[in-house]
Amino acid sequence: MKRHELSDPQWELLAPFFPPRPRKRGGQWKDDRTMLNGIFWRLNTGAPWRDLPERFGPWQTVYDRFAGLRRSGLLRKVIERLQLQLNEAGMIDPELFCIDGTNVRASRAAAGAAKKKPAAR
Repeated sequence: MKRHELSDPQWELLAPFFPPRPRKRGGQWKDDRTMLNGIFWRLNTGAPWRDLPERFGPWQTVYDRFAGLRRSGLLRKVIERLQLQLNEAGMIDPELFCIDGTNVRASRAAAGAAKKKPAAR
């Protein structure tokens, strides 16, 4: 197992969200575990999608699967289920889990302030 990839116990937690699909003619659907490993690699490293290692398949395929998971709401359901299980196991510290956005300060330019004009001579 390589870094940023799912271990067998981790995959066992996620596998029920990805039931096997019947085989059809034409292009074959890429393995869900491989696609998730590619998604996690990209999210953990912060690298551009185009830099995804070849072992995960074409970067466009991995990106399309990620976008589909987000659109369908399945990614949100997976995260909620995992958070619930971790919380029940006492593995989430509520003090560290949430980020309070009221303390994040943006620059004036980010808030839409007018840009400074050079002084007239």
